Amino acid sequence: MDERAFGVLGLFESPAALLAAVAKLKSKALGRLEAYTPYPVHGLEEALGLRRSPLAGMVLVMGLLGTATAWLFQWWMNAVDYPLFVGGKTPSSWEAYVPVMFEVTVLFAAFTAGLGMLFLLNRLPAFWHPFLLSKSSAEVTRDRFALSVEAQEGRLDVAAAQAALQESGACGVEILSDPPQERVSLNALLGLAAACAAACWLAGTAMYWAVKLFPVLPPMSHMLEQPRLDPQQPSAFFSDGRGMRAPAPDTVARGHMPYPYATLAQAAVLANPLPRTEPVMRLGKKVFSNNCLICHGPLADGQPILSEAYGGKPANLQARQFLSYTDGQIYHTIMKGKNAMPPFGGGLAEDERWAVVHYIRALQRAQHARDEDLAPGGSTP
Repeated sequence: MDERAFGVLGLFESPAALLAAVAKLKSKALGRLEAYTPYPVHGLEEALGLRRSPLAGMVLVMGLLGTATAWLFQWWMNAVDYPLFVGGKTPSSWEAYVPVMFEVTVLFAAFTAGLGMLFLLNRLPAFWHPFLLSKSSAEVTRDRFALSVEAQEGRLDVAAAQAALQESGACGVEILSDPPQERVSLNALLGLAAACAAACWLAGTAMYWAVKLFPVLPPMSHMLEQPRLDPQQPSAFFSDGRGMRAPAPDTVARGHMPYPYATLAQAAVLANPLPRTEPVMRLGKKVFSNNCLICHGPLADGQPILSEAYGGKPANLQARQFLSYTDGQIYHTIMKGKNAMPPFGGGLAEDERWAVVHYIRALQRAQHARDEDLAPGGSTP
């Protein structure tokens, strides 16, 4: 037994060789096994018998704590300490808190992941760890994989560990001496804290005066002073001298689906998506009265309510030609217009256009009633 040795380190050329060596040495129980690799090796934690990392749970708990903290702070400020009423909402409306809650959640989770991994789980930084002082550490940072048999309860059979590593296929073996435990003094920690505080103060002061002395530096500029083009303003940047530009060909506005049909025949396949209900009929009557009645007349028979000075000849929607139109063709006429009738595709919502189609059908049915349309007990012509 050598009480001064920290461990025996063996180098392997591949992850597979490392995993095979771990399985062989684990059964011999020569000491605590530890692996050092240039990148994560799948299955190594299970082979070494390491417990599952609690880091994910720590991040989850602290993230939820960050969410709750952000909500509590905003609720106290906006609903209790200084109530704010915005847009008619109650001061405790949590929807407005979501951006800050998200940011604080990420802040708590990120700090927990970084600091928890370094200081609690990996116990870093360990500047005087024997592995960092070994000759093999340079190999491991490139393309070698190391497995060390480390002393357990201060005892280690160095000869047996060397032999076991060589039998397991190690291409090199090195003894790690146990260096004296060096601890950072309180004065060094205070000096480091003072240096960090001085660096933060110096950076903040420099930035403050830089912004004061040079408020605008290319390429940065204030939003109120940025170059812009007002409507109808000329611009020498474009060859035609105009500042306003036409949209690119085939451009589709956000939230707008272009009307795909160009002719009546193509539009015949359209079906009215609205049910024939009382609210829909009321909407159709309202839209018809506001936009169509003045020319087509109250009965859609082409008798306008305008004087003879109008001179136009609006279509008689009660004529046989229009009675044979499908709902899609009437909708197409509303969208694209016809003769002197302008298109209403841009002035009416889609539901309004289809509601007008229902109302026109009702007017046509009223003027061309069928036997089955008459009330029970009524006379037939």
